Amino acid sequence: MRMSDIIAARILELIEASDENMAEIQRNELASMFGCAPSQINYVLSSRFTPEHGFIIESRRGGGGYVRISRIKLNRSSAIMHIINSIGRTLDPLDARVIIENCCQASLISPDTAKLMSAAVSNSSMSCLPQEYREYLRAATLKQMLLTQI
Repeated sequence: MRMSDIIAARILELIEASDENMAEIQRNELASMFGCAPSQINYVLSSRFTPEHGFIIESRRGGGGYVRISRIKLNRSSAIMHIINSIGRTLDPLDARVIIENCCQASLISPDTAKLMSAAVSNSSMSCLPQEYREYLRAATLKQMLLTQI
């Protein structure tokens, strides 16, 4: 098991043990517990505990700083709108794939819909466009396709 998997599992344990569906951690403390750099904790937080994964992160920097990770419980429409709002003006192929896979895993979209969305935002479907416009169109297309699921 990779270090990032172990860190993510520990954070999930903390969240699940909480009555409020949240965990408050200190990066340095967690890093020393696992014998890794605080940047490894940042990586896990930014890649595994995102709004697309159903989490909100609040942080306070400084000596007594902390990171608060909250699991959000939203109805289907609210979850989809939250994901749409988290997509910026541009979207690269990897991020699009992750968003689509997470939506499918969370049962926000069906596997068939996920396949259609993946095809629509793939590099091959964008190949007729100049490279500099593809990520703009990919973001707009995925947002519109997710809107149809509400």
